[in-house]
Amino acid sequence: MEKIVVMGGGSWGTTLAILLAEKNYDVILWEYNLELSKKMEIERENKTFLKGRKFPDNLKITNEINGLLDDINYLVLSIPSQFLRNILSKVSDQISEDLIIVDTAKGIEIKTHERLSEIIKDEVNKKAYENLVVLSGPTHAEEVSKKKPAAIVAASRNKESAKKVQELFSTDYFRVYINDDIIGVELSGGLKNCIAIASGIVDGMELGDNTKSALITRGLREIVRFGTYFGAKQETFSGLAGIGDLITTCTSKHSRNRFVGEKLGKGKTLTEILNEMIMVAEGVPTVKAVYEIAKSKSIPMPIVESLYRVLYKEENPEKMIKELMGRELKEEFY
Repeated sequence: MEKIVVMGGGSWGTTLAILLAEKNYDVILWEYNLELSKKMEIERENKTFLKGRKFPDNLKITNEINGLLDDINYLVLSIPSQFLRNILSKVSDQISEDLIIVDTAKGIEIKTHERLSEIIKDEVNKKAYENLVVLSGPTHAEEVSKKKPAAIVAASRNKESAKKVQELFSTDYFRVYINDDIIGVELSGGLKNCIAIASGIVDGMELGDNTKSALITRGLREIVRFGTYFGAKQETFSGLAGIGDLITTCTSKHSRNRFVGEKLGKGKTLTEILNEMIMVAEGVPTVKAVYEIAKSKSIPMPIVESLYRVLYKEENPEKMIKELMGRELKEEFY
């Protein structure tokens, strides 16, 4: 029987742990917060992040780090981007060469500007890194946990590892495709959160469907421009991890990033919004990282640049819209 550790007891980590446990795998869900870990073990439910979804009897919950990865076949990481390096360093000496690592988080580290796979490369041995699989796509935990049909991408340089992860996670409601473009899949997952904040601003300002459609479409052009600069395959952005995840995150009531934007559009400050949230909105730090990278590489990212000023310079969202609409007229595919 496959033995799996899922690190990260947020809504997505919990959902995936339940999915795997219901396939009768030996699954351990590790949660950093000791109080939350104990609460989940007692209540057999994650009432903080995934209320109403009971745990299978074979799902174990722990906060213990020592020996966590003993005899484990798969390590599933569901840790927010800005905390991944620190958490991973605590178990890096336990990672064997034949362990398959599956990263499910989305973002870019602000301090180093590294993608999450690059952080993993820094922290684990070469063989384990070569087995890395990135799992990403339009899959909100709130719907997957209720077994509503969804599809996702498992991306890896190692096709055999991708196939193993495809088989590991696939169910009659969770369909997994494979892909070899880690860079494209990662950047799609990270940057779509930025555009989702902008989409939420449009909702908050009640600007309508035309504005939102234009924003999402032009946002996709920025994602493609950024991704291909770093070697991603253009077709990846037309797939599930690209346009699929972008549409979901920009339009869904479950999207934390769209929620942040909506509140900004209604006049709240970023500090006020984040203080009210218990979940992480990955788009907020990603906007900062992408803005800094784009500026240093001279990659045109007008939406991200405007978002940066709204989030980090407290610029009025109305000014952001006026600036974007008043830019120099261009060809569509410049």
